[in-house]
Amino acid sequence: MGQLSRGNLMLCFYALLMAFSLSLSMSSHAAEESVEPTLSKSEQRLEKINGDLKELTATLATASGEEKDALQLKLFQKNEELRSALATAINRGSIEKSKLIEQVEIQQRYSLAATEYLEDKIKKLNETIDNAKEEDRLSLLNNYQELQHYLDTAIESNWQNIQWLTALGVDEALAEEQFRDLVRKRLRLLSASVEYFSQQTAAVAKQLSASPESEKSTMQLMQLVIKQRMSIAVESLNSQIAIADQLGLDTSEYKRLIFEVTGSITQDLLDGKVLISIVSHWSTNLWDWFANNAPQHLFQLLVFAFLLLVTSMIAKLTKKVVSKTVVSKNLKLSQLMQDFFIGMSGNIVWIIGILVALSQIGLNLAPVLTGFGIAGVIIGFALQDTLSNFAAGMMLLIYRPFDVGDFVFAGGVDGKVSHMSLVNTTIKTFDNQIIIIPNSKIWGDVIKNVTHERVRRVDMVFGIGYGDDLLKAEAVLTEIVMAHPAVLRTPEPTIKVHTLNTSSVDFIVRPWVKTDDYWDVYWDVTKEVKLRFDKEGISIPFPQQDVHLHMIKEAQQES
Repeated sequence: MGQLSRGNLMLCFYALLMAFSLSLSMSSHAAEESVEPTLSKSEQRLEKINGDLKELTATLATASGEEKDALQLKLFQKNEELRSALATAINRGSIEKSKLIEQVEIQQRYSLAATEYLEDKIKKLNETIDNAKEEDRLSLLNNYQELQHYLDTAIESNWQNIQWLTALGVDEALAEEQFRDLVRKRLRLLSASVEYFSQQTAAVAKQLSASPESEKSTMQLMQLVIKQRMSIAVESLNSQIAIADQLGLDTSEYKRLIFEVTGSITQDLLDGKVLISIVSHWSTNLWDWFANNAPQHLFQLLVFAFLLLVTSMIAKLTKKVVSKTVVSKNLKLSQLMQDFFIGMSGNIVWIIGILVALSQIGLNLAPVLTGFGIAGVIIGFALQDTLSNFAAGMMLLIYRPFDVGDFVFAGGVDGKVSHMSLVNTTIKTFDNQIIIIPNSKIWGDVIKNVTHERVRRVDMVFGIGYGDDLLKAEAVLTEIVMAHPAVLRTPEPTIKVHTLNTSSVDFIVRPWVKTDDYWDVYWDVTKEVKLRFDKEGISIPFPQQDVHLHMIKEAQQES
């Protein structure tokens, strides 16, 4: 069989459709002679589509070139429209069952004939591909993929025809059983093809890694052809699995095969049978592997244990080296970041050591990592809040809004940061309570770090009475502030008349102090102001209000 162009392929495929359309038009013509004058809308729609098919078939017989390709495509689309109309009529029961059965049986004969025809074409094209040169196979694969797609469509249509006839009361038990055999055969054939191409892909990959540069282009072309053929087989296998599921056939082994070949994570993996099949397949392979390599397993296990012991020693040494490095003043790392690097350094060494140890005993890490990937997805959905806290913890480590020992207001809690992990932060309150706050709550809220800066300003307000000596009060406040040993001279304290309040004249007193001396200065100055004001005769007014009563003489009584 020579190479088929797209037009020739369509012509071969639609030859069946032409024969089907001619038989359909004859049936339609015979029906027109006995049809009643009045037809329902559904019947009118079917009659119109059948008429269009008859006209397209007649026109196609005399067309050529691109016009014929366009007519063939139109004929296929019109048949799909006819099937849509049949589905609507069957669901609504808007047409007599006898007429619907006649139409569906014609579709059934066409689907069966198309299936046989396409299977024969695919078989011949497979032989052509196998005998063709590597550079010619890619172009042939386009036609091969198209034929496979048409075959899958024809099989799906055949299954739909059986469902339609069953819904119309026709006994299709024999046809359904024959269709089951067809689907089983297709599943076995396609799964064998997928396994074969998967093995070929692995073999070519090994050859490609060891082949010289002069042969790599040929090997890469071969690899591309095999991957393309496997992709076509996987696509068809997925189509057949969908039909097999509707038929109630066991497809767990085929779904496992697709997962192992493609690595695609789908909802099928949530099926218990599929998971059991995957685990069973892996466990069987593992047992066979041990049975065939028992003499060297003991030695490999000793190597594995030795590597783990070495990893433990290296991890401890790494943590010591990192702990000494991160405390360097030149790096200026926060305590939280230091703890993070120390902890992660040991974990990274362990991960690398375990992977190296596993590879040394000959274990294929691909299925293991794939299993971890599946478990990671499942765990990720179950622990979304924890992952959110982890991400927030990373942001806190990167931007460093606070460190261990800082007094903060975070997550609605005041206190001292005593510990932090990537998931939560531990804060000790001023009354010695331990509160653990999720990092996502801290990162998503306002963070106030009280002790982040080396110095702070103490903001205080003192009021005197309107009758007191303003300048004297200002001098007393200045003397009190400047006399305190913890008040810094730079920046200079601010002591100003601030507000003429309703009951008092208010001074703002704002000295600068070291952060650790904040509360000592606040309490000492407040106490000293009260004592000195009392001594100097300066009043500290409290809110008050003067009430003036105006007595109005009673009006003289009228005489």
